[in-house]
Amino acid sequence: MKIGILTHHYINNFGAFLQAYALQEALRELFPDDEVCIVNFVNVKHFVINTGGWFRFYINREAASTWFAKIHLPITFQKARKSYLNLSKVCFTAKEIETLGLDFIVVGSDEVWNFREGKGNSKVKFGIGLDKEVLVAYAPSVGQTDQTDLPDYVRTGIKKFRAVSARDDLTEQLAQTIRGEKIHRVLDPTFLVKIPDEPIHAITRPFILFYYCDGLPEKEKRMILEFAREHGMDVYGGGECDKAYTKETVNLRPFQWVWLFRNAQYVVTGTFHGVVFSILNHRRFACYLTNPSRVRKVTSLLQELGLEDRKCGPCGKEIIEKLQEEIDYSAVEEKLNERRAESKAFLMQSMAAQTPELV
Repeated sequence: MKIGILTHHYINNFGAFLQAYALQEALRELFPDDEVCIVNFVNVKHFVINTGGWFRFYINREAASTWFAKIHLPITFQKARKSYLNLSKVCFTAKEIETLGLDFIVVGSDEVWNFREGKGNSKVKFGIGLDKEVLVAYAPSVGQTDQTDLPDYVRTGIKKFRAVSARDDLTEQLAQTIRGEKIHRVLDPTFLVKIPDEPIHAITRPFILFYYCDGLPEKEKRMILEFAREHGMDVYGGGECDKAYTKETVNLRPFQWVWLFRNAQYVVTGTFHGVVFSILNHRRFACYLTNPSRVRKVTSLLQELGLEDRKCGPCGKEIIEKLQEEIDYSAVEEKLNERRAESKAFLMQSMAAQTPELV
């Protein structure tokens, strides 16, 4: 059979790329005799706005050299997509997707169901216009979207799916309300496979990794930078700019980004995949959340794995103390292994030849 993955793969973002890659590899492992591809559906508005964002210059944080490196990142992502994703021909409409001859379309993960997010929302990711394929939703997220004033196409679309799962509380609640059935909680696909890394040979000393802690006051951030200096550590950003960091690490290939998480002494992050890759690599991390679209989904993950205490307020001292606390990753891995088995079982059962009886 032919399996297509419909997601936000075209976005120049490390989490977006890696979740698409991981779901592709997980499906290849589960269905080794079948063809798996990424449906190369491009939402032009979403793609253009995302790409354009990399050209902004933040005078307080960036030097000319880091900005120049940053504007090359969309090209770096495009090369990675061509190298590591099995892309279909480019499609711009549901009608064009229908010509691919797919038996199954797996929608997810990422915020593919965030229907209030104007630039990225697309009806096709709710299955609208897709009538020839069996639809399965794997770990979609609605972001911070609630259940008020649901558009008709959201209700109609979600009901079309043979099987639906969710990766966070809000998505689970919304889908459960629409479908009137138990919705399965599954892991983000990056938890399902071993993701490779690519060394950054210029980094030789222990380091703290920052990955998008939006709104962390500069005074508190400087306290963490001073802590790093006093303990013989460098400081890097995972594809983000800051003049205060030891060296520029902006124009990273996706597996170099993975290497940073795999080798960091500590991680300070405010994003979903920043938390995911800290956990995957058993790092000591602190999570500072301010972005509304991230707060609920990150909190859901932390609660699920018994790590809600990793959340911190806007206080450098608190973050430093949290970084130095041990994490019982044996307990975390026990929960993850159980959830991995359940997540893979969902995919296997929902894509069986006959309509599955999911329990």
